[in-house]
Amino acid sequence: MEPQRAVLLIADISGYTEYMSTHRMSLAHAEVNTARMLDKMIDAAPGYDLIEIEGDAAFLSRPAGPGGTTSADEATVAEILDVAAWMHSAFHREREYVAKNLCPCSGCKEATNLKLKFVAHVGDVATQTIRQRRKLVGIDVILVHRLLKNPVNIPEYVLMSEELYRLADPGLADKVHEITPDLEGLGQVRAFYLDVHTLEARQPALAAPSWPGRLGRTFSAAGKGMPYILGLRRPRVRTP
Repeated sequence: MEPQRAVLLIADISGYTEYMSTHRMSLAHAEVNTARMLDKMIDAAPGYDLIEIEGDAAFLSRPAGPGGTTSADEATVAEILDVAAWMHSAFHREREYVAKNLCPCSGCKEATNLKLKFVAHVGDVATQTIRQRRKLVGIDVILVHRLLKNPVNIPEYVLMSEELYRLADPGLADKVHEITPDLEGLGQVRAFYLDVHTLEARQPALAAPSWPGRLGRTFSAAGKGMPYILGLRRPRVRTP
């Protein structure tokens, strides 16, 4: 298939390895709770297709221009930052609800230690379908994944490739910081990041969960975690 221009966005949950406790009950609840957070994040990204769940991360994409056009100039940074803000807000709202259920296990109570970071890029991709699963391939797909390993020293951020940052409004320059990571197989590249907390999500304040709501979420985590406890399902792992 002929390559197409696309926006590539990875939302990556930080602290996942430590969160996935070795205790079987905690592990089961951690897996269920992480799935709930990922679901809420994906729902908060209208117009984006979920390409794959990669363990603790969601890999999403959309055509670079409205209506499937291939103009990279129309892939505005402002829109991507809005989506990152909505996803970040949805993640934290669900994370707080998880931590406030009535289950005392570490898989529930330690959810507050999780953070969320984003890597975004615009580039050329091709589509492959293998056993009815759609995958994106190409050097730009590799690049956006390689950028997950970077020297950014704040826990929650949006990191943009140089190609994407070039499309940004010049007024964004005062908010971003430049890094030049040396990526495996790709060499040194320029990238730009900003603190995700500087973005406005425009969502209502989190309502305090009711006791029935907390109880319902507790039973939900217990029920959905049972297949992991029984060994019928295994936790997700990140795709290499």
